[in-house]
Amino acid sequence: MEIKVVETTEDLRDFILFPWKVYEEDPYWVPPLISDVEYILDPKKSPFWEHAQQKLFLVKSLGRVIGRIAGIVDQRHIDFHDEQVGFFGFFECLNDYEIAELLLSQVREWLREKRMKAMRGPINPSQNEECGLLMDAFDSSPLIMMTYNPKYYVGFMEKFGLRKARDLYAYYAPILSDPPKLLLDAAEYARKKHPNVKIRMANLKKFEKEKEIVKEIYNTAWEKNWGFVPMTDREFDSLARRLKSLIVPELTLFIEVDGKTVGLGLALPDYNQALKKINGRLFPFGWLKLLYHSKKIKTLRLIILGVLKEYRMEGLEALLYLEGDRNAHKLGYEGIECSWVLEDNHFTRRACENFDGKVYKTYRIYEMRI
Repeated sequence: MEIKVVETTEDLRDFILFPWKVYEEDPYWVPPLISDVEYILDPKKSPFWEHAQQKLFLVKSLGRVIGRIAGIVDQRHIDFHDEQVGFFGFFECLNDYEIAELLLSQVREWLREKRMKAMRGPINPSQNEECGLLMDAFDSSPLIMMTYNPKYYVGFMEKFGLRKARDLYAYYAPILSDPPKLLLDAAEYARKKHPNVKIRMANLKKFEKEKEIVKEIYNTAWEKNWGFVPMTDREFDSLARRLKSLIVPELTLFIEVDGKTVGLGLALPDYNQALKKINGRLFPFGWLKLLYHSKKIKTLRLIILGVLKEYRMEGLEALLYLEGDRNAHKLGYEGIECSWVLEDNHFTRRACENFDGKVYKTYRIYEMRI
C-alpha cells in the first residue's frame, strides 16, 4: 500500500472515478456529474482556487486505487475568521481503517507544512459547496448538493482522533395543503407590520440583475454563521451559471419591504433523483434521461431561506415559506428538505419546526488540532 500525489491526467482521472468503486453495490449513492467534479477540482477553471491551494492524494495497492483525499488551504477563510485552519475533503476509501489513517495522516502533515493549527472536514472544497459527513439515514439517497458516505467512515474519523466541530441538520417537511395556525399568524403579523410587503418570483430574463441581489443578501445575511466565508464575485458568478438551468422561478422568491429586497427563498427540485439514472455522464444520451426523469421529481431541497438581520423576527420568513409552499403544491411537489442547518442556529431550527419540519438526517464536520 502506497500513497502518492496526484500529478498526471491519469492520476486525476483515477481520483475522480474512484467513488464508483466504493459505491458500486450501494443503491443509495448518487453518481455526481463527472464534468462537475472536473470543474470543481480544476485550478484553471474554478475561481475558488484563486484564493485557495489544494493537494490531491491517492492510495494504491497492487496498482489499484483504494483511497483518495484532498488537502485544502483557503486563504479567505483564514483571513475572514482569523484562524489557521486547513481542510480535508473529497475523502473516499475502501472499508479498511489503515487506508483512512494513511490518507488523513498525509493531509495532516501537508497542513502542518502550511503552518495550519487545525484540520477540519470533510469540506468539498468549501462550505459553499458540499460538506459534512453523513452520520445516519444511510438507507436514503442524498438530495441535490448534499453528501453521502458509507457508515464505516464515521468510525474511521473518530478512531483517527477527529472530534465534532459542528453538526448540520436536514429537516424534512411535507408540502402543506393546510398550513399550521402558527405559520399563518406569523405571516399575518408580517403583513400588519409591513403593509407594503411584496413577494415576487425570480425573473430569469433579468438573470444578471437577480444574481446580484441574491449575492448581496446571501453574503450579508449569512456572514455570522459558523464557518461561513463570503463568495467572491467570480465564485458567485460561477455557481450561478451552474445553477441557472435548474432554477424554477416559482420556487425562487424575493421579499420586498417598501421597495427594498430584504430576503429570499430558493428551493430546487431534487435533481439527484434524475442524476441517479445517468451514472455521471450527460453524453451521449444521459441528458435525455435527465430530462425525462426530471419531470417525475416530487421532492424539493430548500437551499436558502433568509432575510437581512434587521428584518428578522417579523414574520417575513413565514410569508416567504407560505408562498413557496403554495407554489410547490400547485406544481405537484409533495415534500421538501430544508438543509443544511447548523445545530446552534436556533432561529432557523425553530423556523423549520414551525414549518412542520422534522430532523431526519445529521451531517458532521470534524476537527482536530494538528
